[in-house]
Amino acid sequence: MSSRELSIHQEHEVLGKLENAGLNSELAQKIIDSRDNDLAKKVVAYIQRGDYDPSTSQKRAKEIMGASYMGPEDAIKHFGVSFTDKELIQVREIPFTEAELEACKETHILFVGYPLSILDMRSKVKNLFYNQDWYYSQSFAKKEKVNLRWYLIRKDEVPSSTSKTWQRQQSLLTSDETTPRACEVIFMVTLYFLVTGKRLLEKMYVRCSDLASVGLRVGVGDFGSEGLSVDGYSDDYYRVSLGLAAARK
Repeated sequence: MSSRELSIHQEHEVLGKLENAGLNSELAQKIIDSRDNDLAKKVVAYIQRGDYDPSTSQKRAKEIMGASYMGPEDAIKHFGVSFTDKELIQVREIPFTEAELEACKETHILFVGYPLSILDMRSKVKNLFYNQDWYYSQSFAKKEKVNLRWYLIRKDEVPSSTSKTWQRQQSLLTSDETTPRACEVIFMVTLYFLVTGKRLLEKMYVRCSDLASVGLRVGVGDFGSEGLSVDGYSDDYYRVSLGLAAARK
């Protein structure tokens, strides 16, 4: 006989709660008869999302973006954060049009940010970071936090942005683009891996907008098996594996 997750006491408790909430014999039978246990799976998935039910706007965005969509439910599940009702209302609607999402679905990640610093994220998923300590005391790592809003950030570097200085890279941005902060790029890269198991920036670094205390521009990337790296580069420095990060405004 296979071992069971729930004790007999827990089974009775759960059943009692469901009955108090309106579960009757007819509804229970629907769960029992559900093909491939689909109804029960939906209930469990709802609980795992932290009782979070995506809005129509979010559901449509997920239809367009596919695996390139990460909503509040993903941050809740993988970063262990909790959104207040007020915060969920704040991010309920997607600020980008369907046309914008269609245009970006192959090149960008659409995700909702939650106020975490780089050090906050590192404490939650330390195994996803390369073993570095130089930035522990840096303001960009401990004070800068992701904003509570929707982001649309490139999966990789801006096209043709490698082997160029910071100034030349900036000239490649369109009027609809800006360079994101390191905490925002790291939030995207780590959460995307936790959700999909796929690595972004595996063999590439991208410059972000932050400056370290010594005046170097922060770059993140090289997300291999040893973890995501955070480094600094002078604005005049360039190399073939250093591109530019970009986000839609």
